[in-house]
This record gives sequence, structure tokens and C-alpha cells, in this order.
Amino acid sequence: MQTRIKEYRNRISLTQDDLAKKVGVRRETIVFLEQGKYNPSLKLAHDVATTLNATIDELFIFDDDLMTPQSRVVLVD
Repeated sequence: MQTRIKEYRNRISLTQDDLAKKVGVRRETIVFLEQGKYNPSLKLAHDVATTLNATIDELFIFDDDLMTPQSRVVLVD
């Protein structure tokens, strides 16, 4: 998963610590989110998006979203 949290956070001049305090997590959680090393709960994703004046879809880019429809494989029993 990739994120645009850092980009959106910088747009409104928030530090990682500021964002963490606003959404009620530790700064390390924001670091891991920005690095794509942590999959947030829906609530945390919503809180981060709301704080950054963005949508969840704008902030979080899932690996499946990077694939073209032609490259997806569907397995059927």
C-alpha cells in the first residue's frame, strides 16, 4: 500500500507529531502509515483523511489499485 499522507500533511503544515495528536495515535504510527508499512483501521483512515481534508481514496493507494484490469487474475473454483 502507498499513501499520500505526507503530501497532504505538508500542504497544511502539520508535523507527524501534530497529526498523531489530532487522530489519537503515536507519531510512530504516522511514520509507518506514510511508509506504507501499516494498514490502518477504517476508523483511523477516516480520522486521518478528515484531519487532512481529504478522502480515504485520495490518501491510500492499495496495490490492487495500481494493477490494470487486464493484469488482474480471478480464480474461480
